[in-house]
Amino acid sequence: MFTGIIEEIGHVASIKRGAKSVVLTIKAKEVIEGTKLGDSIAVNGVCLTVTSLTAAGFMADVMHESMERSSLSKLKIGDAVNLERAMLAEGRFGGHIVSGHIDGMGKIEKIRQDDNAYWYKITASSEIINCIVMKGSITIDGISLTVAGLDDTSFSVSIIPHTRANTILANRKVGDLVNLENDIVGKYIQRFCAGARLDASADNGSGSKKASGTGLSMEMLAMNGFL
Repeated sequence: MFTGIIEEIGHVASIKRGAKSVVLTIKAKEVIEGTKLGDSIAVNGVCLTVTSLTAAGFMADVMHESMERSSLSKLKIGDAVNLERAMLAEGRFGGHIVSGHIDGMGKIEKIRQDDNAYWYKITASSEIINCIVMKGSITIDGISLTVAGLDDTSFSVSIIPHTRANTILANRKVGDLVNLENDIVGKYIQRFCAGARLDASADNGSGSKKASGTGLSMEMLAMNGFL
């Protein structure tokens, strides 16, 4: 598990491409301190397993699923990447719960300066937008951020100078693709509401009712003891 607080900006040292997968070598310093083989490091928000360590960085395999769902497939040698080690049990929870499992990509539509802050407007699929709420959390390239604007096709975040200076957001331009991970709490709630079904006429043999019908309803709440 991660918190979305970036520890270091690393750089892609090499890319070894397979048929559908990739082996990345990342040049880094801070995140390899105390790291062991098999540990997890989030690279632009994607949870990767460390397969090799050197004094100059680490290597990690990127499987086909991660390549398809994230912008890691667009990386080039020399590119800067956001890095975060998995959270220690005794660590501070500075951001929000981040799994490192990317939901999809968004596209930067607009960047504008607002005094000392920068606003980023990002378009995304309806599956991602539907799990976003105003003032809720969203992870962009591994960075835990607060949603400050929202409509049917896009959302906006306002970036403080520290975050911009210490992450790769400073390098991002209009048209760039970014990795997005929705707040996991919101995803669980959406799944529960969408999948809640009851069938008052069916019984599974234990006295409880089977599922039928869709969505959250007064009947479903009553059947489950909430009313």
